Amino acid sequence: MSVSPILKVEDLKMHFPVSTSLFGRNPGIVKAVDGVSLEIAQGETFGLVGESGCGKTTVGKCILRILRPTAGKISYNGKDITHSSRRELGSVRREIQMIFQDPYGSLDPRQSAGSIIKEAITCGEQKYSKNELADRVDELLTLVELYPHMKGRFPHEMSGGQRQRLGIARTLACDPKLIVCDEPVSALDVSIQAQIINLFWNLQKKLGLNYLFVAHDLAVVRHIAETIGVMYLGKIVEVIDAEIIYTNPMHPYTKALLSAVPTTDYHEERQRSRVILQGEVPSPMNVPSGCPFHPRCPQAIAMCKEAMPQLKKIDDAHSVACHNI
Repeated sequence: MSVSPILKVEDLKMHFPVSTSLFGRNPGIVKAVDGVSLEIAQGETFGLVGESGCGKTTVGKCILRILRPTAGKISYNGKDITHSSRRELGSVRREIQMIFQDPYGSLDPRQSAGSIIKEAITCGEQKYSKNELADRVDELLTLVELYPHMKGRFPHEMSGGQRQRLGIARTLACDPKLIVCDEPVSALDVSIQAQIINLFWNLQKKLGLNYLFVAHDLAVVRHIAETIGVMYLGKIVEVIDAEIIYTNPMHPYTKALLSAVPTTDYHEERQRSRVILQGEVPSPMNVPSGCPFHPRCPQAIAMCKEAMPQLKKIDDAHSVACHNI
């Protein structure tokens, strides 16, 4: 018997109207997300990667219902939450949480670490005594590998890695089942990135968490995700198992991203071929016809300009949207 996914997104679209004149006439449309579909299985980490501005964060905000999608369907634990009201979302809000990219900007500078965590704990329906609340704060700080005595510190008294751990503790205070991680390590030093990635992995095993891990660094995502979705200009162009992304990428854009990943192996660097994409990323207000990648694709054919390729299965763990495959 197959287990239903904890999250299922079907043909998600998020379009923003933009005025193109001084007096607000002839509004254009920014197609930030334009037909994204993905699934996150129980206990899985789904990595969503792509260049800045491709719509990764917007997908996360739609799942959290910070934004109301233009079209499509979002199902959480089998329940359609796409058009749920704020009251109907009340029971879901604590189960779907977010970890932000900027650990300092996402924390209240006027609150201590203990106060920040307490606020997240007490916003739920469960009531705690003063001692229970203090014990829970200490437990959460220990869980993210911070010392309980640090609960009196303010964000400016912490390092970047400690602030991100505090942000993770605040998220865990809500007892979430699904966490949207919006580039949670991109602002950290490389050595601290590895520590935070290991922390995410340990928390997942210990608490049974599920992640949507948004990032632009394929090397980082490969270490934490089981499945990786590659986005370009609001669309997913390839979904691939993390184990085979370095050995069998098929979409030209995925190959270009992989060729840009730095390596410390001199001989490997000499042998691999670098894919240099020509031109700039098109504006989401003026998306090219057909496949949005065709103006920069070294393998584009006439059909690419006319029709958008659909994701087609190569095998159970691999789907590609490309006319040449």
